[in-house]
Amino acid sequence: MLNRRHIRVKVMQSLFSFDGQEGDDLKSSTKFLKYSIDSMYNLYLLMIAILPELHKKTEDYVNKSQQKHLATQEEKDPNKKFIENQILISLRGNEPLREELKSRKLTNWQVDDEYIDILFKEMLKSSDYLDYMKQASSSFKEDLDFVVSLFKNVIAPNDKLYEYIEDKQLTWLDDLPLVNTSILKLLRKTKPNSTVNHFLPPLYKDEEDMTFGVDLFTKTILNSNEFSEEIAQKTTNWDSDRIASLDSVLLKMAICEFQKFPSIPVKVTINEYLEIAKEYSTPKSSVFINGILDKLVGEYKAAGKLNKAGRGLM
Repeated sequence: MLNRRHIRVKVMQSLFSFDGQEGDDLKSSTKFLKYSIDSMYNLYLLMIAILPELHKKTEDYVNKSQQKHLATQEEKDPNKKFIENQILISLRGNEPLREELKSRKLTNWQVDDEYIDILFKEMLKSSDYLDYMKQASSSFKEDLDFVVSLFKNVIAPNDKLYEYIEDKQLTWLDDLPLVNTSILKLLRKTKPNSTVNHFLPPLYKDEEDMTFGVDLFTKTILNSNEFSEEIAQKTTNWDSDRIASLDSVLLKMAICEFQKFPSIPVKVTINEYLEIAKEYSTPKSSVFINGILDKLVGEYKAAGKLNKAGRGLM
């Protein structure tokens, strides 16, 4: 679920917080980095849990409507197509998912259930829901297509939900697009015979990704003074105060990858940090960073300092 670029962003955020702060401790800062990355999984669980909560909300609403003293004919004999949606039934009955939410004490939608109410009302008036409910029955594919549309068009873009997530944890705003994309990918890959763990994907692709973030963080810090000197030599015409703090962090991370991560191609490193700079730093940062990194790579190649293992990594 977590890709290398997002790991780099998490490292960037932690380095930016660490940089220049008195009393900073490498061990505690590394612990914060790990927590920041792991908490992204909490966000994933909360977002996927909205679907079974909406299912439960709808079922409760239908049952209460049927019990009204003066219930209408529609309320007495309601359209239960949403309640009978195969994907939503599967998610609601998914024991490993429930246990993971419980073990992490993620009770947000029970405590702050007004947000489920907001999404429920938005769902009822959405064209996706209205079109889906027109047909008396549906196939697994039709059920799945509706759930994908519901998440994509009603849940993910909801402004109130966005504000709630921002209030709960600021770093989640950077995680939200990746989390929502991951959920949509998992939904689209759902099959009638999908295992109960289908919606509990690993946070990291592999063990190498698991260690990459911590290694990049610690090696950048431990070699920070050396990297700063290299940057200074390439920016002699620049007042250090004019170099954005975030640009300095990104340059140090890139230099660290050049020198300390032999399996990562130079082009990959450069492209990744240029994209991160475009998203998180100043409008001119990517051009500035690209110029510095190009100079450094040229010098490293000439001096034989690019320790890259494997073909095509230069």
